[in-house]
Amino acid sequence: MAQGGENWWREGVFYQIYPRSFQDSDGDGVGDLAGILRRLPYVKSLGVDAIWLSPIFPSPMADFGYDISDYTGIDPLFGTMADFDALLAAAHENGLKLILDLVPNHTSDQHPWFIESRSSRDNPRRDWYIWRDPGPDGGVPNNWLSEFGGSAWQVDAATGQYYYHAFLAQQPDLNWRNPAVRAAIYDVMRFWLDKGVDGFRVDVIWHLIKDAEFRDNPPNPHYVAGRPPNEKILTQYSTDQPEVLDVIAEMRRITDAFGARVLIGEIYLPLHRLMAYYGNDLTGAQMPFNFALLSTFWSARAIEKIVDDYEKALPRGAWPNWVLGNHDRPRVASRVGEAQARVAGMLLLTLRGTPTLYYGDEIGMHQLAIAPADVRDPFEKNVPGIGVGRDGCRTPMQWDSSNYAGFSEVRPWLPLPEDHVRENVVNLEADTRSILGLYKRLIGLRKASPPLVAGDYHPIAAQGDLLIYRREAEGRSVIVVLNLGPEPIAVTTSAIKFGSEILLSTFLDREGEKLEGVLDLRGNEGVVVAPPP
Repeated sequence: MAQGGENWWREGVFYQIYPRSFQDSDGDGVGDLAGILRRLPYVKSLGVDAIWLSPIFPSPMADFGYDISDYTGIDPLFGTMADFDALLAAAHENGLKLILDLVPNHTSDQHPWFIESRSSRDNPRRDWYIWRDPGPDGGVPNNWLSEFGGSAWQVDAATGQYYYHAFLAQQPDLNWRNPAVRAAIYDVMRFWLDKGVDGFRVDVIWHLIKDAEFRDNPPNPHYVAGRPPNEKILTQYSTDQPEVLDVIAEMRRITDAFGARVLIGEIYLPLHRLMAYYGNDLTGAQMPFNFALLSTFWSARAIEKIVDDYEKALPRGAWPNWVLGNHDRPRVASRVGEAQARVAGMLLLTLRGTPTLYYGDEIGMHQLAIAPADVRDPFEKNVPGIGVGRDGCRTPMQWDSSNYAGFSEVRPWLPLPEDHVRENVVNLEADTRSILGLYKRLIGLRKASPPLVAGDYHPIAAQGDLLIYRREAEGRSVIVVLNLGPEPIAVTTSAIKFGSEILLSTFLDREGEKLEGVLDLRGNEGVVVAPPP
């Protein structure tokens, strides 16, 4: 892949690192930038093209870095600016792009901007945040709810007004209707782009603009007891306002001014609304994150419908993307089951569009049940007992079989599963047929195959547990055949022509096998097949 090509983000594979959990280099039990630098050879060995780092900026860590107190610094927990510069330089020397997590919707309540804003009603930065008088009853200004439980309004006794926080009370929302706020964040973007970062993943980008009239959100008629309490209302007025698309277009102009950079948006919205974030004439986010596979029912028909609906909804010329895991959602190996984790990897890396891997998924890390005493996630602490905790997908990377899995020399900030003594990078690298070996082979096959990098997507079949599709480009094609169930399947479709060759099986034991018109799939097996020339 051309490191400097304008469309590098279309052709590459992204790898998300949660810095707290990748590698501890200084013995405090928390991962850091020097640790990531130490493990860069491993990242490069995967064959990925870009690293996305979750937030590394100074923060009180109320939400583990998503509450920023300084947008242009490095939190001492993660190291120094010199450590960042060294990592960025090393990444580029190794042909890797580096993407930062931009969190423009809210700051920490310890950010100097907010300290000024709350100091008095007439402070020049008062309007940098969202302040409202109490409602007619003397209580909260409206019925908006925090994503993390309770009202989204926090009273400030000193000034007699409430401020809005879509997440924790320690994360006050910035007022993106204020041009000064926009200018300040755009300066932040330029600071990092000047340093050479290759783009941003923008946190909760659909939250940035709120209804100017602060109308009450309507009740959710489909709310189910036991779900997170914020789902009791629809976020009609507190998110996804039309003006947000103008903000994203402005952000895109900033990144475009620095050449071949990328703007990625975190957006949890229905498909028809997600597509708007590509912008008019594709002047919005190059990749509004597509999270459809994170919550789909794991069946051939459900997956084919998701892919088909997404492909049909894309604006002309827009580029798709796919995600199987991230720092907020349960691990894919636990969602689909260990036996299907390999098939899921083949799906992710053979669909049309840019795939993003979540650290550890390539070694089959699973969701760890966290004992109450070990819970760190503020969401779980605020809304306990209904399964919203995110600690279980943020556990330390499992490097080897030592006490703390090679992640640290001391007890890590989150516990490790007992199976790390078997399921770790060292062991899996020694096993040529491991899931780690499969991910490396899939990425390698993808890079060597024009149909998989940029080819069209053509659905062929989705019946029972069988999912088949074709990728086609430059007169060449490959067929992807996935068995999403535990029972063997014999495939006798005309798409599998006599003389077709298996390029890769999820079990890594059938490469080069010629097919005589019938493809026998084992349970939980996927294959990539090339038709005869």
